[in-house]
Amino acid sequence: MDPIPPIPLSAIEEARGRIAHAAIRTPLVPFDGDNGPGEVWLKLECLQSIGSFKIRGAANALALAPPEALEGGVYTASAGNMAQGVAFAARQMGVACRVIVPDTAPRTKIEAIEGLGGTVVPLPFDAWWRTIMEHGHPSESGFFVHPVSDPAVIAGNGTVALEILEDLPDFDAVFVPYGGGGLSCGIASALAEKAPGVPVHAVEVETSAPFIASLEAGRAVSVDRTPSFVDGIGGSSVLEEMWPLAESLLAGSKVVSLEAVCDGIRTLATRAHVVAEGAGGAAVAAALEWATESGGTAVAVVSGGNIDTDVLATILEGGVPHSP
Repeated sequence: MDPIPPIPLSAIEEARGRIAHAAIRTPLVPFDGDNGPGEVWLKLECLQSIGSFKIRGAANALALAPPEALEGGVYTASAGNMAQGVAFAARQMGVACRVIVPDTAPRTKIEAIEGLGGTVVPLPFDAWWRTIMEHGHPSESGFFVHPVSDPAVIAGNGTVALEILEDLPDFDAVFVPYGGGGLSCGIASALAEKAPGVPVHAVEVETSAPFIASLEAGRAVSVDRTPSFVDGIGGSSVLEEMWPLAESLLAGSKVVSLEAVCDGIRTLATRAHVVAEGAGGAAVAAALEWATESGGTAVAVVSGGNIDTDVLATILEGGVPHSP
């Protein structure tokens, strides 16, 4: 695949108006936690109608798709959140939607996809990930919405940064969950023009951290992946087409443990009264650690709140959920 070109600020600003019917402006709230002299602010994308930021990129991609391309329906490959975004946008447009999911996808997300009218097609994780890497599946037809490396999706994701800047003009760093790089690169694309010098840190989980491995290798690489309850991040490789953009825009990767993710989720639930899934908890854990050590002001993007109730219960009881 050809490398994804830089995303201009104009594309992100245009996307904001284009998706206003689907994506709400989510709040940015201060977090009162044990972070010493530092400050942490929470960008609550978990409050979107589908419980995730993914509605932004999905709505923008479908709005920009040629009408004739949608005649055969749309499909995507997603662990759950992008699937809900595409299904939501497709339903608004009266377009049929199919979703290829890994067979480890949480039941909560499967039910949400079906509730939005999407047809779920489960595949083994490796086959699902190959669909993402190859930008489609040979058994499917229709318009494929790539969950990560579609410039329209990245531009839609970048609208998160515009809202952060309006609500908090002065901050020192942003921490964003890294699944494929679509959210972090979208945010970093906007900040590169509107707030140059503010670093955007990718956040990965220790069970699968391909971005930090790629940074160390100087190229996109694959890693051994251990399945975990953190399903929104933790792929087995960095997408080749995303590598140049991610490597140039992101300040690095903060890798957190499963225990730290659980601490982040518990802290959000008990102190901020916010329910977050694993990816969102990872960003909060990384931001809290950084703010405590640096004394600076960090923004943590709570990317989603779609978490199985039994997983959440285990975490709130002080445990670490078993791998699926």
